[in-house]
Amino acid sequence: MSRILAGHFQLQDEVDAARVALRQAGFPDSRISAFFVNQPGQHDLHEFGGDRDMSPGARETPEGIAEGAAVGAAVGAGVGAATVLATGPLGPVVGALVGAHVGSLYSLNKMKGAGESEEVPAGEGSGHENRRRPRQPGMLIAVAVAGDDEAQRALAALRQLGAQNLEQAEGNIVNGDWEDFDPLSIPVRVA
Repeated sequence: MSRILAGHFQLQDEVDAARVALRQAGFPDSRISAFFVNQPGQHDLHEFGGDRDMSPGARETPEGIAEGAAVGAAVGAGVGAATVLATGPLGPVVGALVGAHVGSLYSLNKMKGAGESEEVPAGEGSGHENRRRPRQPGMLIAVAVAGDDEAQRALAALRQLGAQNLEQAEGNIVNGDWEDFDPLSIPVRVA
């Protein structure tokens, strides 16, 4: 793995100029990668579209809905059974269905909103996905550097051309392709 420095540009011409500047700074084309980063949610990482299996803020929603539906169904069935003389034999069934629906709606309080703290199981990230800014869309040019001298040369070239949102990462650029680029990773900004 290499240290990778990257910067965002708005126009393809700016990326082309940055590629030339990086080559002039001594970086071969095989260590330079340029591509377009889509808007968050449009990376098409799943067969049916989207980037994630579940919204980070809705981590506990399935359990909350199940709990609410179970409690609501039990209460609804109890109310339906108590009113069986007035509603007939369908009273407990209708009561359970209405109770399950109301319980599932009530259980939505299990969702986490932006900035709420939550306990996160080991291996599932820091739990602050709702507060961290995702990678900005646009043209991205990245260069693999070895050592501080190369890093300073690359940053100087990118800054001189007006690169925005300079970031650093660990990864592999092979033959001009950032093979392990993750569009969902939270960028580490370069000061």
